[in-house]
Amino acid sequence: MTTRVRANGIEIAYETFGSPGDRPLLLIMGLGAQMIHWDEEFCELLAERGHHVVRFDNRDAGESTHLDDAGTPSSGGGSPYRLGDMVDDTAGLLDALGWESAHVVGASIGGMIAQEMAIGHPRRVRSLTSIMSTPGHAVAPPTEAAMAVLMAPPPPDREAAIRQALSTWETLGSPGYPMDRERIARIAGLGYDRGHDPAGTARQLAAIMASGDRTALLGEVTVPVLVLHGEADQLIPVAGGIATADAIPGAELVTFPGMGHDLPRPLWPDFADAIGELTASAER
Repeated sequence: MTTRVRANGIEIAYETFGSPGDRPLLLIMGLGAQMIHWDEEFCELLAERGHHVVRFDNRDAGESTHLDDAGTPSSGGGSPYRLGDMVDDTAGLLDALGWESAHVVGASIGGMIAQEMAIGHPRRVRSLTSIMSTPGHAVAPPTEAAMAVLMAPPPPDREAAIRQALSTWETLGSPGYPMDRERIARIAGLGYDRGHDPAGTARQLAAIMASGDRTALLGEVTVPVLVLHGEADQLIPVAGGIATADAIPGAELVTFPGMGHDLPRPLWPDFADAIGELTASAER
């Protein structure tokens, strides 16, 4: 069941899985993506490994607040907010949940937010898992094919949004794993219904571009860190994961052949096991 709370001056929609007595685990999704992109089955796998899981919609996505008055960022123009503001949203959500700290898992832009949170709010982060992310947007630039997907015009209606999602993941998905077209179409349709917002996605992208490189600051992170990355990622190539792990003392890097810029279902048990081992060791 979706719950909404006020945090950092906006409304954030979230859902929970597992027992409140288990290790708190916060999942942060990527660019323009919604909490439903953390599949319920994957969240249940994490819960089975001893976590109280929270997934949520970032600002400008899904059922959380959309900053419509900010408009669409123009090319070369400024950003109405930065990643640091999204970090403050996330910290505010922890406050609303009554969590002093949590194990934080972020994918893509979610990984960037999680990294900044470990830097700026170190006492709120028990462990950090950075998935298919990077310490800076210039570290691992997208391929030409991925950039074309990123810059594609927004779809005019729901059916077009589903077709575009299928086309997007044909390019950005994992070539080493079967493409689950039914799941992609279902989530694309649900996402369109929950909060389709191309301007909001553009504002999130502008926040990435307006935020600085984190490489030097990541050297100050002292919590246990796991970095997961696909070796076939075209949107944030594996160099981004390598750079993240290299920047953080003691970070563990695990790369996956054939994995692109998505979370292939056959790898969910591996991800859940690795995250569970990290959080359990951090608690000890």
